[in-house]
Amino acid sequence: MRLYHHPMSSNARRAVMTAAHLGAPVELVVIDLAKGGQHAPEFLKLNPNHRVPVLEDDGFVLWESYAIMQYLADQTPRQTVYPTEVRARADVNRWLFWCAQHFQPAIGILNWENWIKGMTGQGGPDPAEVRRGEQLVIEFGRVLDAHVAGRDWICGHALTLADLAVAASLATTERAKLPVGDFANLQRWFAGVRALDAWKRTEP
Repeated sequence: MRLYHHPMSSNARRAVMTAAHLGAPVELVVIDLAKGGQHAPEFLKLNPNHRVPVLEDDGFVLWESYAIMQYLADQTPRQTVYPTEVRARADVNRWLFWCAQHFQPAIGILNWENWIKGMTGQGGPDPAEVRRGEQLVIEFGRVLDAHVAGRDWICGHALTLADLAVAASLATTERAKLPVGDFANLQRWFAGVRALDAWKRTEP
């Protein structure tokens, strides 16, 4: 299997972390986003959305980081991060969808305004957009903070794909100036994820 990624991409990192945690036999292939590698014709054949990550497995091509996480888990015997019991799996899926639909897009606003725009020479942050991003991150950060109070992990007392997915979104906390420092429960949970070997092995 080949996993096309970029080390600075939060979306790619959640897939790479999953592969690392599962010990999945993947070959990591870096796509140079700064040089436009995601727009190269050969890459667009894999993902017409010109985004990383992309997984290629013996002719089967899969994009979207959350789908890749699920696929890798389902390909791994005796894995425990993606439960097979219906309600337990639905709970994990709930948080994956929450991250994709709410948390990651909110963080993406601040990633763009406070980090990527300056890094790519596209001007300074737009104060109105920064305020909008901060309000959304606080809104959804409050949901996560309340949920993990008294829990070791998002879905209870066992690490799941939900933890890897949501934590990857927070990897840019300092660069994007994410306003999550006052969420004590969130910070305790996030410290637990950062202590994982899979997290340490995927640091840019």
